[in-house]
Amino acid sequence: MSPMLLAEVVTASGAVAATRSRKEKIATLAAVVQAAGVDELGAVAAFLTGQPTQGRVGTGWRTLSEVGAPPAAEASVTVSEVDAVLGELGKLSGSGSVKLRTELLHSLFARATAAEQEFLFRLLTGELRQGALEGVMLDAVAAAAEVPAEAVRRAFMLSGELSVTTLAARTGGQDALEAFTLEVGRPVRPMLASPAESLEEAMAEHASALVEYKMDGARIQVHRSGDEVHIYTRTLREITSSVTELVDLVRALPCESVVLDGETLALADDGRPRPFQDTMSRFGSTREEQVRALLLRPYFFDCLHLDGQDLLDAPLSERNEALRKVAGEHIIPGQIQPEDAEAVLAEAMAAGHEGVMVKSLDSTYAAGRRGRAWLKVKPVHTLDLVVLAAEWGHGRRTGKLSNLHLGARDPDGGPPIMVGKTFKGLTDELLAWQTEKFQEIEERRTDWTVFTRPELVVEIELDGAQRSTRYAGGVALRFARVVRYRPDKEAADADTIDAVRALLHE
Repeated sequence: MSPMLLAEVVTASGAVAATRSRKEKIATLAAVVQAAGVDELGAVAAFLTGQPTQGRVGTGWRTLSEVGAPPAAEASVTVSEVDAVLGELGKLSGSGSVKLRTELLHSLFARATAAEQEFLFRLLTGELRQGALEGVMLDAVAAAAEVPAEAVRRAFMLSGELSVTTLAARTGGQDALEAFTLEVGRPVRPMLASPAESLEEAMAEHASALVEYKMDGARIQVHRSGDEVHIYTRTLREITSSVTELVDLVRALPCESVVLDGETLALADDGRPRPFQDTMSRFGSTREEQVRALLLRPYFFDCLHLDGQDLLDAPLSERNEALRKVAGEHIIPGQIQPEDAEAVLAEAMAAGHEGVMVKSLDSTYAAGRRGRAWLKVKPVHTLDLVVLAAEWGHGRRTGKLSNLHLGARDPDGGPPIMVGKTFKGLTDELLAWQTEKFQEIEERRTDWTVFTRPELVVEIELDGAQRSTRYAGGVALRFARVVRYRPDKEAADADTIDAVRALLHE
């Protein structure tokens, strides 16, 4: 088999971007996965979902804009060659690394055609990355390997690596995929919830349910084996070194090994939750004075493993029993089959939280999935949307990027779909921050608007949605205002256009 040319990946990427049909996207991607050699699969899968296999390789827009290599007339660069160069770039550091990085990039770009240069530029600057496309790629891997899509999805959620999952599917089929299990110390994608219109609706969906507080904290996943503890965010970023108080607490739990899912937040002196930004400020900070001033309190709501027993496939009722054995006072407040669910919601709101979660006691832990087994009930409608652009302000906001263009995620892997604009709710501090930040991730601009890479997630409060021909999705937000930015979320975690349409009232 001849080595796969980068041009084949570039062509496929363009075809996927050009169609709105999920079926066509899957067929295009599956054909490339089938054609790739075993040693190329990892890079092919990574490139087509918009990221190098090495993650960030220390190369940004400024460096790439200075490469200055004229494009080649014919395609000759292979996928493996690109992957090797990116691997070298990722290893460079220290004195002389800037010069070596420029030389490597110039050599690579000089061999690439104009279309390949554009693809590489976007790949290395993060402009190609579309987390929503990951789901389409998983279906494509299943089609290429002729295995059930659910087996591919489960293996991916347990392995955490698309390249590993793709290789297993192509070389070992369903048996290789089913060999993946939960591994203490390796994070799994968190299970997600869907919104419910009302508490009454949520309770009606489940014959037996757990109703617990929905806290305005940061999602954490805790792994412990003996004295070794690892703590991850919802995006699977490890933060162990910056949350030492949580590490000490987990080491003291009455078990030898455990994997817990939960929230963590900083509390005020009166026990009420501090602003979300205060909690997030601790992630990545190890300054002793900040740690002392902002101690984090964990609230666990699920147990995925306990003392050698994996519980992912056990019903929530069983996982909750294990949670109560190990987490003690650190369990999130709630009740099983409450006589008065409205009272639980009222208590949660009175304590300063967002609402409640209603969870089916019969449900297994569906890692990475947003289904109806977990329903979130919040008195105020909010959506997590992607910032697409911002317009320069007027009056006292002159010189500041103000009016946000907001997009909902396309569940079929396309670019975010615009659903509205808002400048409401922006404090002077946020205006200053976003004016600087947006220009760092700028793709292009006009006289009045700066268009950004679709990577920032912002939480928007709204009164609902209405039908509109102004936007491609046929729907627009009503009375939207900014609540906060969500640095704990990626664009792939944003709400979909379907979630916006669900707010329409016929």
